[in-house]
Parts: sequence; C-alpha cells; structure tokens
Amino acid sequence: MKLVRYGKAGEEKPGLIDDAGNLRDLSRKVKDITGGTLDNKTLKMLRSLDVKKLKKVEGKQRLGPCVGDIGKFLCIGLNYSDHAAETGAKIPEHPILFFKANSAIIGANDTVSIPRKSKSTDWEVELGVVIGRKAKYVAEKDALKYVAGYCVVNDVSERHFQSQLSGQWTKGKSCDTFGPTGPWLVTRDEIKDPQNLDMWLDVNGKRRQTGNTSTMIFTVAQIISHLSELMTLHPGDVISTGTPPGVGMGMKPKPRYLKPGDVMELSIEGLGTQKQKVKRDK
Repeated sequence: MKLVRYGKAGEEKPGLIDDAGNLRDLSRKVKDITGGTLDNKTLKMLRSLDVKKLKKVEGKQRLGPCVGDIGKFLCIGLNYSDHAAETGAKIPEHPILFFKANSAIIGANDTVSIPRKSKSTDWEVELGVVIGRKAKYVAEKDALKYVAGYCVVNDVSERHFQSQLSGQWTKGKSCDTFGPTGPWLVTRDEIKDPQNLDMWLDVNGKRRQTGNTSTMIFTVAQIISHLSELMTLHPGDVISTGTPPGVGMGMKPKPRYLKPGDVMELSIEGLGTQKQKVKRDK
C-alpha cells in the first residue's frame, strides 16, 4: 500500500494511492497515518479494504509528511562507502547517529527555506524507515519485522552550521523545512529488499546524486538492531539511513550549494518522487 496524508499543513487527512494512481480517502477508516495506525492489525485491515469503494479525492492535493506525529527523527551519517570517500571521512566503526528536529519535517513537495545566515545549504536523498512496532533489544535477523514501511527523505543540511558552530551535526540538520518526508509511505510488504533500491537526486534538472542502497555500510536491519540496543524505538519513529555520493559539499573543484530559485527533485525506486523549490528565509 501507498499511504499518504493530504490537505493543508496541520489539517492533513489520511489516504492511499490506488493502483491507477488515484488518491482515495481513508478518513472513515483511520483518523490519521501515525504510529497509532501503523500496527500489523490496522495495516492488515487497510489491505483488506475494497479500494474501489473508497471515496476518490478529486483535484490536485498537497501531500503532507507521510507520517504524522513523528516521535523521533533519527538519522545515520556517513552510511554509504562512496559518500564517505567523497567527503574524505573514515568508514565509521558503528552507525553515526544524530537527530533532526521534528519542526524540520514538511511534505515532499513543500518549499525548502535557506536560513538567513546560510551559505552552505546542501541536499541529501535518503531512504526513510518508519517503525511499526515497539522495538527494544531486537536481533538483526528479526529487525525488518519491526518496520511499517519505507519512504523518501531529503536530509537537507547546512554544512557551516553542521561543522563550524561548535556543536553536533543536529545544528545543521534541524533548520525549518530541512526534512521533506514522503510523498507516501510504502508498506514493507511491497519492498522485497530495502538493500537493493536505486536512488537519485537532481538540482535544476542536472543529476547530482546516483546511488543504490546496496552500498550502505550498515544495513537497515543492522541500524534498527543497533539503535534498539541504545533506546526503545516506537511506532511512528523515522530513521533516515544516509545518502550516496553527489552532495554539494563534495563537488570539485569547489562545493556547490543551494540558492534561491533552485529546484530539487529526488526519488527512490518504488517509493515515489519529491520536488522542492528553494527560497531564502526573510
């Protein structure tokens, strides 16, 4: 299933995308797409519905973040071997963890804002993993059973804030609008292997990132298992699993960063496409 949340920001309704690409309303079946509706029982109920009997939503609709009321937004850094190489970083021994503030989360096609003092705002296409069951001390072999589904995340990053403001990476990752998530949540039964998904990102129509989740240093299962040893993962938590090469900071002979008017377009195989226009905060 492709689960979505549509409508004005803060007023999103639950829905799904049918096989023909139509948006169908789910508001009579569930209140929202959140951690409270991502359990196996509810997902099984939704799969059993006769989609053709659900109300078709007409007209162009804004798609909000594909999960509402996200508890934790956890991110893994330097998790692609080829990306680590382009930044000159060593391969990490354990997953590098940072958090993205929930106030950064926006819809897949909403506008991304460059902060007032930013000169180094960058792009990062990433596979998002949405937790569906409470997970604590989970074995790697069982880890994918705790996944509700997958989505596209653009881990927008301000590199100066990230590395030069005397703090952890979170400073450069948590600015408002730095977390486009969606367009939809694809349930795990439709993704046979999360470690074999093509991904790409364009800026102004030029390909900047091309990769595949097969080059992850730590797999989705390894990440979930590791994090569950450090903290309890709850339904609705989102894990952004790292980015392949081609980010602006790694470009030669000098870095290339986002500017007002730029357009980012990004996609992961089977998970849909995002498109964001860039503006500067006033």
